[in-house]
Amino acid sequence: MSDNLPGLIKQGAWQLLDLRHHSVLLLLGLVLMAVMLTGCDRQKQQNPPAPRPVEWMTIGPRTAPAQQTLTGEVRAHDETSLSFRLEGRILTRSADVGSRFSQGDTLAVLDSPAALNQVISAQADVSSSRAAEKVALLNLHRMRLLMPSGAIARAQLDTATADWQAALSRTQSSEAALKNAKENLRWTALTAPASGVVTGVSASAGQVVSAGETVFTVAAGNGRDVVFDVASPAMVSRQPGAVFHLALLRDPTVSALGHLRDISPQADPQTRSWRVRVTLDNPPPDMAMGASITVTLPAAETAAEAVMVLPASALTRQAGDPAVFVLDAVNNRVRRRAVHIAGYSADSVFIRAGIAPGERVVTAGVRSLRDGERVAWSKEDQDEAEL
Repeated sequence: MSDNLPGLIKQGAWQLLDLRHHSVLLLLGLVLMAVMLTGCDRQKQQNPPAPRPVEWMTIGPRTAPAQQTLTGEVRAHDETSLSFRLEGRILTRSADVGSRFSQGDTLAVLDSPAALNQVISAQADVSSSRAAEKVALLNLHRMRLLMPSGAIARAQLDTATADWQAALSRTQSSEAALKNAKENLRWTALTAPASGVVTGVSASAGQVVSAGETVFTVAAGNGRDVVFDVASPAMVSRQPGAVFHLALLRDPTVSALGHLRDISPQADPQTRSWRVRVTLDNPPPDMAMGASITVTLPAAETAAEAVMVLPASALTRQAGDPAVFVLDAVNNRVRRRAVHIAGYSADSVFIRAGIAPGERVVTAGVRSLRDGERVAWSKEDQDEAEL
């Protein structure tokens, strides 16, 4: 044991020296990393990120808004969905898409034997109730003749009167049931309520339909409307007598005039646009239903004032309201500013208020800009700004 003790002491000393050596290396590594990170931070502070280059334009003077042209579709002025009032299987269908019909024409017939059976049963009930009423009336007549001589009691006359009244009520009830049965039988034939043309068919012969299910879509009369969508109801003039100029898209020489029929009271939940219907005045034959039409909008009351025109790419949002980025030429920074919009076109937006002529507005990349962000101008832009 005493012989091994010096060796054990020497081995433990070398292990301690080895651990101290590793600790020193670890400490030196941590110090070097801290120095490198500090140098990177200083380099970042000395070299800040370059300002973002932007495209901009100087707002021109206010101008009167030009008439806008949109695209719409010709539709029937009065369009109706026809359906059976009863459920059943369609036996025959005598109309198809494009078929013209007159008022009272039969367009389809249901195979409904139950309706015919109800009519037969109701007729039998009427015959039975009328026979019972006749017998009760004769009995009442005899009782009235016997009553003065005292051959019958007063109660017997009252009973005969009550029997006759009950028979009369049953007759009236059975006659009403017969009328209902005949009406149901008549409803097995789908007739046209007015003259027109079939624009859509939703069921065929042999198909079972439920009561109220659409079978035909028809256009009644010869009236025609042009339907189109607008980004804002303010784009459409509501002045009495405002005229819409309409032309066939494939042949602009075919034109007509129209007047406003209605504007949808709320925006479509999918497209966020408003549906407008314009009634055609004496439409030419080429403006058939489904034809594409160009619509020239008359100036609306809200758009009658002079406006400033900007590219649609300059528009952004601020708290849900329309806004643009205005360029500060002194500090080379952009400021977000809310604006009031008078209308839109395919590639432009018309500004009523919020900015002034002569100011500089960013026209590209507005979605990636932040309020107060520093931006870069080209040399030509700086020279123009100084001028």
